[in-house]
Formats: sequence, C-alpha cells, structure tokens
Amino acid sequence: MLHVYVVLLLAALCHAFYLPGVAPTDYEEGDKVPLLVNALTPRQILSESGQLESVVPYDYYYELFNFCKPVGGAEKQSESLGSILFGDRIFNSPFQLNMKEDKQCEELCPNRPIYDVFSARFTNKKILQGYAQNWFIDGLPAGRQLRGQEGQFFAGFELGEIEQPNADNTDDVDDSENNEKRDEDSDIPYLNNHYDITVEYHTTKQGKHRVVGVEILPRSLDRSGAEEDLCGDYPKLHLQTDPDTKQQVVFTYSVTWKHSDTPWATRWDKYLQVHNPQVQWFAIINSAIVVTLLATTVATVLTRALRKDIASYNEIDLSEEVQEDSGWKLVHGDVFRTPKNRMILCAFLGSGAQMFVMCGLTVFFAVIGFLSPSNRGALGTAFILFYSLSGFVGGYVSRKFYNTMGGENVKMNLLLTPVLIPSIIFAAFIGLNFFLIAYNSAGAVPFGTMLALVAVWFAISVPLSIAGGFIAKTPFSVPVKTNQIPRQIPQQPFYLEKVPSVAIAGILPFVAIFVELYFIVSSIWFHRMFYMFGFLFLSYGLMLVSTVVVTVLMIYLLLCSENYHWQWRSFFIAGSCAFYVYAHALLFLINKLALGSFTSNILYLGYSAIISLIMFVLLGTVGYTCSFFFVRKIYTAIKID
Repeated sequence: MLHVYVVLLLAALCHAFYLPGVAPTDYEEGDKVPLLVNALTPRQILSESGQLESVVPYDYYYELFNFCKPVGGAEKQSESLGSILFGDRIFNSPFQLNMKEDKQCEELCPNRPIYDVFSARFTNKKILQGYAQNWFIDGLPAGRQLRGQEGQFFAGFELGEIEQPNADNTDDVDDSENNEKRDEDSDIPYLNNHYDITVEYHTTKQGKHRVVGVEILPRSLDRSGAEEDLCGDYPKLHLQTDPDTKQQVVFTYSVTWKHSDTPWATRWDKYLQVHNPQVQWFAIINSAIVVTLLATTVATVLTRALRKDIASYNEIDLSEEVQEDSGWKLVHGDVFRTPKNRMILCAFLGSGAQMFVMCGLTVFFAVIGFLSPSNRGALGTAFILFYSLSGFVGGYVSRKFYNTMGGENVKMNLLLTPVLIPSIIFAAFIGLNFFLIAYNSAGAVPFGTMLALVAVWFAISVPLSIAGGFIAKTPFSVPVKTNQIPRQIPQQPFYLEKVPSVAIAGILPFVAIFVELYFIVSSIWFHRMFYMFGFLFLSYGLMLVSTVVVTVLMIYLLLCSENYHWQWRSFFIAGSCAFYVYAHALLFLINKLALGSFTSNILYLGYSAIISLIMFVLLGTVGYTCSFFFVRKIYTAIKID
C-alpha cells in the first residue's frame, strides 16, 4: 500500500487521452466472465463519521470476514510489482457469471459461514469504519453511483450499511463532510450479504460481446432459517456479538445483463471524470499568473542588477591606485570553496538527478497512455523501472560534482550515491511493513517482493550508477581560484539566516501546488481514481519554475551579503517546499481523517514522510544545479585581479 511519489505528471489539458494497455476480451453468449476480488479498503464516504478512520487494507479472504471461497480454495492472481506495492491482492471468486445469462438469488456457497463473537465484532467494526469491497469483472472495477450524487461513480461498494437512529434517509450514502461527533454505540452496522450485479455489455459488428460497465447494489438480508425465497422481504442482517451466539449467514447474488451503446474503448470514462474542474482551473490560473509575474519581475530586476554590478566591477578607475571590491565580488575567492559534508551532498545530488529523470520518463509514458488505470500497477512499476534505469545519470551527476568540489575518495562516492537515499527509504518502508504484518493487512508487502526490489536495486541501479560515475572523470570548470584562508562572513540580515531563509523560500512553490496536492492526497488515502494529468503537469511545472526563481534570488542576496556558504543553503532553500508538504499532511490528518488506531497514524505519517523526503531531494537537486550554473555564470562575467 505504498502510495508514494507526489510528482507524476502529464500532459494535455483537462482530459488526457489514454490507451487502455490491455486488449479487449470477446465473449460468446454463455461464456464464463471472470469475477475477481481484491483487498477491502477503507473509504471516507462510507464511514460513520464521514472521515477516514483507518488506512489498513485487508485481504478479501481474511478469515474473520468469513466470505465464501471458490471450490478448491482461493487462487492468487498474477500481479505486477507495482500492483503488489500499491496493496492489490487479487484472487478468484465463487461467483459464476456467464455472458447474457441472468440469475436470480443464487446462493454463493453451500457451506454457509458461521460468525462467532470475534468475527462478528471485527466485521461490525470494519462496517462502521466504512470499508468497501473491490471486485473486477473483465478487468473493470465493480462500483456504484453515489445516491443523490448523479454522475459521481466510484469503484468499490459498501461492506455493510449503517443505521443511525432518528436520522433521515439512513439508506443514502452521503458524500458531504460531517464533523459532528456521533454516538458510536447508537449506530447499528448491517452486513451486506446479497449483491445485485448489473453488467453492461456492448455487441461488436462481428457479433461478439464485450463488458463495458459493472454496477453493484449490495443489500443486507437476515435469512436465518430460510430455505426458499432467499431474496424475499427480510429484515437487515446485524451480526450478533453475544459470546454465546454463533450466527449462520447466507450469501447470495443476482446477475442482470444489460446492453449498452458504450464502446469498449471508452468504458473507463465514468471512472475518470474530473470532478470540480472549475476549482482546479481557478487555482492553476491563479498560480500561473503569480509565478509568471514573479519570474518575470525577478528576472528583470536581477538582470538589471547584475548588469550594473558587472559593469561596475569591470570598470577601471585610473584615478585610484587600488581598486576596492564590494558586494558579491568580495567573495570571489571563497564562492567555490568546498562545502562541509560534500560526500553526502553529492550523493543527494545524484539521487535527486535520478528521481528527476525517473519523473520525466514516467510523464512521457503517461502521455502516450501506457499508465492507464486499466493496467493495474503500471504506475508503480514504471517508477521502479525508470528509477533503476536512470542510475547511470545519478552516478554521473554525483561524481561530476564531487570532482568539482575536489573530492578524493572516489570509491566511497561511487558506492554511496546509489545506496544512501534508497537505503533510508527502504528502511522506512520495511519498518512500516512490520506494522502491516502485525495487523495481517493486505498492504503488507510479501518477503518475495522485498527480495525482488533488492534484486532490481543491486542488479540494475547500483551497477549503472557506478558506470556513470566512472565516465564522469572531469570536473566542471570554475572561473575563479579559491583562497587558502576563508574570508570572515559579516552579520547577516534576519531574512538571510538559515531557518528564516528556508522557511520563506518554500512558501511560493507550495502555493503553486497546494490545490492539486489536496486532490492527490485525497485520491491516495481515500482510494479514489486520479487521472487529472493535465492539471498535475501544469502544477508540477509551476512548482519547478517557482523553485528555481526563488532559489536563484535567495542565493544572489546571500552572495551580496558576502556569505559564500551557498551550496547547502541552495539545496535546503529549493527543497523547503517538502517541509510544507509534510505540514499539509499533518493538517490533513487533523481535519480530514479520524484515524483511531496507533498503527494507522504511524502508517499515514510514515508514508507522508517518505513522499516529503523524495520531494526534498528532487527539488533540492534542481535548486542546487541551477544555483551552481548561475554562480559560475556571474563570476565568469567579471574580471578578477
């Protein structure tokens, strides 16, 4: 369930096209249509409080749910590496669906499951927490349209219903936020044990049939002792938590096949609708205007100031025997002085360059449609693959800057670059995985998948990084020599101190992505499909532009104040947006979530920290690189005695 990496992005405008990524399956009448089941996930709109109350997914066949298993036992379906990391656990099911063959009230399993006190309490709790079942029919998510919310279709459906005494329209699913505290003891959970399955099919010119839509309407029916008419008028099923009670439950389903004019190529459209596009357009336009005005203003002012400075520094006053320097020219003998912890800085730069290339390649393939939601796990797999293949770039950049800084321990640089940042992320990932294992969660990554990640890491990324480092033998040229004795740095203005400068610089890039960040975080934690790559691409571009502008401006002001320690400062100034991203995650936790368990809070905070760390390294690398070439450019333009 590693919902990581905030920066995917892409292309066109509001509605990006997609290539499905899989070929359509044609069915004859009577052919078996597979129904697969995935992990159960918590949903905000289904919980009793209207807030997300857990982030822990569970296997469909987790023993306490007591769901019916197919004859011969459940068989795990093959999944991609990215699909496993995102928490997918797909199995076959006992449902029997045949093309264009309607069924009414078929019993799902002959051996009716029995709920004891432990399974009843567990299932009731998950109903109150808003857990949803996730099915796939012909690869298409089974979902439902929100009652009272026409046009809003979400994948998955309720594990059960919640009855609130003295509440109106208790059967409706309300998507509005409800921040009022309810009496948990008064809410009654009912288990959905009957499923009305409506499958839409489209007939091709060749007379073949294709699945183009799936909708599930679950119901709760208490049929204790019923042998006939299993879908009659029954009360709702509430699982009893009496220690002396063992309750038998009947699971049934009905199937209705409905012809549709929707072609197979557009069957995902109802899932990929952009809700509230006006809000995002308004935010994007505002951010674009602000960033454009700022970038134009800073570029204009900075260009004029530099031209004046350079002209002043290069002017020879014949009336004076000794020319006195001032401003940023004073630190020309220290501006390329080796920073502290240069090994770590270069390792960060290598990893950041690697992440930047990874995002670029992911964007390209998302544009041409290979990362469609119909190809489950493609996004996670693409990130892992492209990060590994771009190891060459990471090693090259790290060694190049390390040589420029006068580094001598080349072997350590070659080894540390592909290991440092991935080790931190992998260690955090393993630690969070132990919490999932303790909860028997479907999000726990299997040991075999962990070994596969390590194998990809050390078999592809590390060798490529070392190869890139071997090639980058020559350093970047610098226009000035470094003095042996460092110059004393005068008292700095308040806004150029370490903490204030970093805090101020991160505001603008964060503002550029604030609205889009909310939609991304919501889609990740609320398990909603996200396909607004156009908005995401624009926000990502605005974030990069604003990061570069702010970083270069702050470094110029720093040099004008005769402070030559710009290397680490530029990295932190550019990466400071990540601190605001994590602060946003904390506010989101307080205002939008109601995570009751310690494990859920640790998972949320841990994964948010991983995302923020990746953003910090990526943006820090962008800011440092631009600052380096900016500093080199301005000192090349002046005459040094």
